[in-house]
Amino acid sequence: MAHDTSVTLAAVTGAHGVTGEVRLKLFGEGVAALKRYRAFNDSALTLKKLKDDGKGGAIARFEEVTDRTAAEKLRGTVLTVPRAEMPELADGEYYHADLIGLPAVSDTGEALGRVIAVENFGAGDVLEIERAERDEKGRIQRFMVPMTEAAVPSWDAEKLVVTAAFAED
Repeated sequence: MAHDTSVTLAAVTGAHGVTGEVRLKLFGEGVAALKRYRAFNDSALTLKKLKDDGKGGAIARFEEVTDRTAAEKLRGTVLTVPRAEMPELADGEYYHADLIGLPAVSDTGEALGRVIAVENFGAGDVLEIERAERDEKGRIQRFMVPMTEAAVPSWDAEKLVVTAAFAED
């Protein structure tokens, strides 16, 4: 599987203190997942220090950020690493970046559309799929599917299979 995409691991939510530290909102498995990497955003940011903030986020210091002004400028910046650097996954696991953009087909072979987002509202991942066909008024149609075995029996690098009952309007 060729992976030249980037995976977002965290986002800077603001400055922390006056010495250039930043607060991070974490995606994925938290601080432990972030600690595997030193360089982010094509080596634009080099991690110097990282600590859990005890609230589900983290406090980070980057070599390139030396004061509060520079830290404030990073607000909203996402921290990415190349997909190829991510650890291998066990069967049944996936990275959101691997699902986004996949063509979705029903288990009866019908082309449904393309995965455009992976959301999580607290009860597990939900895929948003944009339909291949527009409705009778020409509007783009989307539907959501839970990322469960019942709704998505299989997926690979080529396509995502959705149980037909979950794709009905």
